[in-house]
Amino acid sequence: MATLEDLTRIIGELPEVTEGERHGHPTWSVRGKSIAWLRQFSKADIKRFGDQTPPDPPILAVNTADLHEKEGVLAAGIDGVFTIEHFNNYPAVLIELSVIDPGSLRDLLVDAWVAAAPADLGAAFDG
Repeated sequence: MATLEDLTRIIGELPEVTEGERHGHPTWSVRGKSIAWLRQFSKADIKRFGDQTPPDPPILAVNTADLHEKEGVLAAGIDGVFTIEHFNNYPAVLIELSVIDPGSLRDLLVDAWVAAAPADLGAAFDG
């Protein structure tokens, strides 16, 4: 299971990632392009879960390169990775940190970074 400390460590290994705030929650970006953010469920999100218990926080949203990659990530069946109706047609997945293993979390964050980083920065990264 991954922790917020794992998230902080992994994010810290990625070049030129800055931390900001979006809707009162931490967000991370590279040269102005978002890669990940902590996200709470809205009342509408919780209602859509119906009788299912929503995943436990903290929940991390991580961008994917495109919708095709998102579908591939979801099809891979990585424990702790899911989506919700609010993210339909949006290239990002949600991660239940208490379920995903740190290696898979790192892979998803690196992929998000590579997709967002300018080519010159991406070429210099050996991650």
